Amino acid sequence: MDFLSAFTMLPNIQAPGWASPYANELLSEQAEESGWNRNRTAVQRFSLVSQIKTPDRSSVDERAFTVLLVEDNPADARLVREALEEHGVSGELILIGDGESAILYIKSLDGGSEQCPALAIVDLNLPKRSGGEVVAAIRCSERCAAVPVVVLSSSDNSADQAEAERRGASRYIRKPSRLQEFLSLGRVFKVMASRE
Repeated sequence: MDFLSAFTMLPNIQAPGWASPYANELLSEQAEESGWNRNRTAVQRFSLVSQIKTPDRSSVDERAFTVLLVEDNPADARLVREALEEHGVSGELILIGDGESAILYIKSLDGGSEQCPALAIVDLNLPKRSGGEVVAAIRCSERCAAVPVVVLSSSDNSADQAEAERRGASRYIRKPSRLQEFLSLGRVFKVMASRE
């Protein structure tokens, strides 16, 4: 035990870059952009960049869409984003992680100048308020009632599907368990967003 008394404590020296507020802000911004930050704001905005290229390296479809995604699972949100981009959707993805914030956002569209999304994709099982309530809020909106709404849920319960349809969902899709099937949903989303 005598050798323990000879141990010398090294001083705690912070690395200069990590201690700076700029480095912490940079890390927070990167985490927010990835969609994995647990302390994210209620409404996040991501650019959608079409992954389809023509031989002259331009995007196939020049139209830009705004897609509202109400999803609390970051992995599923990332897959939806990838599915949209893989199928040529460019524009903006608005991500909201709970039902209450989504309903407040929809109400803000009624009173503001921001355009309604071309498509809303809503999970059923959300924190604070249900996806069914979000769908109902969209259908009751003064400006956004006609927006196509896809309920994207892990539930295969027929009662959940019937309830989503009763509240006004345009389409009910069960979340696929295979990656390629999930990414193929981008085609469905693009067609629905293109409706005018």
